[in-house]
Amino acid sequence: MTPGQPARPARQRLEPRLAPIEAWFAQQGWTPMPFQRQCWNAYLKGDSGLIQVPTGSGKTYAAVMGPIAELLDESGWSEGQTSTAPGGLRLLYITPLRALSRDLALAIETPIAAMGWPLRVAIRNGDTSSHERSKQLRTPPQILISTPESLSLLLANAKAEELFGQLQAVVLDEWHELMGSKRGVQAELCLSWLRRLRPSLRTWAISATIGNLDEAAQAAIGLPFDTKLAAASTHPRQPRIITAAITRDTAIRSLLPDTIDGFPWGGHLGLRMYEALVAGLDPAVSTLLFTNTRNQAERWHQCLRFACPEMEGALALHHSAIDRAEREAIEAGVKAGVLRWVVCTSSLDLGVDFQPVERVVQIGSAKNLARLLQRAGRSAHCPGGTSQVLFMPTNALELLEVSAMRRGLAHGLVEHRRPPALPLDVLLQHLVTLACGPGFTPELELQSVRGSWSFRELSDEQWQWCLQFLEHGGQSLAAYPRYRKLVRCRIEDGEAPVGSEPFRYRVLDKAIARLHRFNIGTITADRSVSVRFVRGAVLGHVEEAFIGRLKPGDVFFFAGRQLEFVRLREMTALVKATSKKSSTVPAWAGGQMALSDLLSEALREEIDRCARGQLDTPELQALEPLLQRQADLSSLPRSDQLLLEHCRSREGSHLFVYPFEGRFVHEGIGFLWAWRLARHRASTITVSVNDYGFELLAPKGYPFDELLELHGDELLDRQELDADLQQAMNFSELCRRRFRAIAQVSGLICQTMPGQSKTGGQLQISAALLFDVFSKHEPYHLLLEQARREVLDQQLERPRLQAALQRMESCSWVLERIPRPGPLAFPLLVERLNNRLSNESLLERVQRLIAEARHIEA
Repeated sequence: MTPGQPARPARQRLEPRLAPIEAWFAQQGWTPMPFQRQCWNAYLKGDSGLIQVPTGSGKTYAAVMGPIAELLDESGWSEGQTSTAPGGLRLLYITPLRALSRDLALAIETPIAAMGWPLRVAIRNGDTSSHERSKQLRTPPQILISTPESLSLLLANAKAEELFGQLQAVVLDEWHELMGSKRGVQAELCLSWLRRLRPSLRTWAISATIGNLDEAAQAAIGLPFDTKLAAASTHPRQPRIITAAITRDTAIRSLLPDTIDGFPWGGHLGLRMYEALVAGLDPAVSTLLFTNTRNQAERWHQCLRFACPEMEGALALHHSAIDRAEREAIEAGVKAGVLRWVVCTSSLDLGVDFQPVERVVQIGSAKNLARLLQRAGRSAHCPGGTSQVLFMPTNALELLEVSAMRRGLAHGLVEHRRPPALPLDVLLQHLVTLACGPGFTPELELQSVRGSWSFRELSDEQWQWCLQFLEHGGQSLAAYPRYRKLVRCRIEDGEAPVGSEPFRYRVLDKAIARLHRFNIGTITADRSVSVRFVRGAVLGHVEEAFIGRLKPGDVFFFAGRQLEFVRLREMTALVKATSKKSSTVPAWAGGQMALSDLLSEALREEIDRCARGQLDTPELQALEPLLQRQADLSSLPRSDQLLLEHCRSREGSHLFVYPFEGRFVHEGIGFLWAWRLARHRASTITVSVNDYGFELLAPKGYPFDELLELHGDELLDRQELDADLQQAMNFSELCRRRFRAIAQVSGLICQTMPGQSKTGGQLQISAALLFDVFSKHEPYHLLLEQARREVLDQQLERPRLQAALQRMESCSWVLERIPRPGPLAFPLLVERLNNRLSNESLLERVQRLIAEARHIEA
């Protein structure tokens, strides 16, 4: 949120309405950046669009000062004179994180207070008190900062049309984060309703790192309406895309291990290199240490407390499961310079302004160029600054990834984010939200919905199905009143319509409306249990499944503390501090990250470079012994080759395949190949995957060589891909799990009830029952179809999987028959061991494997 650059005397001719803005900048000794003035002028001309400039360049002021200038002109404000504040809510600022709201409010209030502008800023989110919410409805502020969920709640208010009746502008912050998720779709639908209410509404999205700028901008501003057709126009309005030639370098330095052997495995380096990490840190340099999971963050915080006792009071832990009050205190400590090192997760990825931070440490591969850029931008948070990133590998092969990342960033590569297409669960929730508030007429609302990018291709049949489902409960649930949510009411008096009279849909049952408002939102994480001291503060929350495995007296680490579990009472885990020893740390679902498509391609190019002997980065040079070992035992694939390795062991026959396409794609291909091979030679085939490849393990004597020779082309067939995946992956169970989240979002099941909460098990039973009912009686139910589509497109990444099979088909296959697993294969062996129950620890099993391999070599 850095405002601009130091003042310079030369000035271009300015728009008169911008005089108050320029005056405040001059008062600070700043000159607005050219892209900021470009944004202000574009807004005042009536344009909508997207702003993409590097983190810390002043995007917030670029987005809000145009609307503020318009408000000041309307109020007749001039310096030293009293003016009347314009009435009603005029500027709505949407942010994906509540934690950003305080910083945004402070940034916007600073010039308002300094210049005496007659404007009021307010925050409305889940932390806002009921008194403040009521006040905002009675006397709305001119500027409101909110989240997608809180905006939906406002639309569920009967006074929504009155509240937003004078709205002039909407700003979507961190749009790259929102647009690829259902929260972004939720925001799209809300904005489409607002645009129908206020046709002249201007929308500006802010994004730091995104590759598909045109699509992102179009998704933000939506499609214009054709009132005659009640549909989105086929000729979308053209958004303005504003960028800036601001150089923002990212300097990456890797911590290289002293020695790298030929047996790399996930997590092997990690904590064992803590001494090297501590040596690379400076207590005087403010540092954020990013990990990819909350479990990993807890372990590293515990390790640094042990290794650096002198940092007590200057070292903190920050992740989304820690209580909000403690997170806020940590953020304040970083800004004040009191806290020097903070171990964190993606909870600090986004735009919280930490100007004191001088360095970022990335522990483990970020798996994604955009994520690395975003995290790097937390340091040197100012225009023209150079972000300092210290990379700490947790696996020797991750050095390949960071080398590929550095090269990719140098070439300006950034991933694309795609909005979900037709998520009907979000639409169903949105329609009930509107019906809880002012209500909606079907024809006009269809026009609004098709004006959102994600629903631009919504068919009449799908729309009618949604209305029938909400009004009558569909074919299967019509007998249950709680599923008949919408009621037709005459527009004039709210009575039941007669014949073909115009009507609008409303929710008249107060219990249904209350329950819906409690459950608005698209975030469907597993049920969590609050963790609090027996007599004291709340520490945060962990997943219900973790607490369910604990017995009274068990010890675990959480929120940087060593805790003893006392008892579970009403979804609250009561704990006390203890000095007992333990290494148990909570695990949270959804922690695995896979290589992005862009980084996968860059990684294959990096392997190709290694195969040609071009070891031109410190990371590749450090990997030379491992790469040489791989080349001696097998080979290093070129970018137009697919490497396969076949070996036999006491466990059976192993086939290792290395597409370098990422964990989730390999999961799909691995199970697909296993099923297709088993069609020709029946056998039990075990699959293990990582980001570099997959392993198929079959009983001894299984003829992989013969089957590859005879049926290799069939393994890459894309014609029957969907049908074969469904056979190979226990597809019905995957859909059943996905349906639970869809059922929550659509309102079929409720996670939170007024005055009570359902456990994760109860939710699963409710969703499973509905899944079975629909599968039996309505097999073409659109929410079932959505579950199938999401499993294929999101969980199995079908588009990437199809592209990977096509690329593998064009490659020349290199089949190496090896006496034992090599450096690329060894991590896959460990991945399989990690998922097997045994009385040995994983470390003991890995050490035994290494000893056996070295014995064979000797």
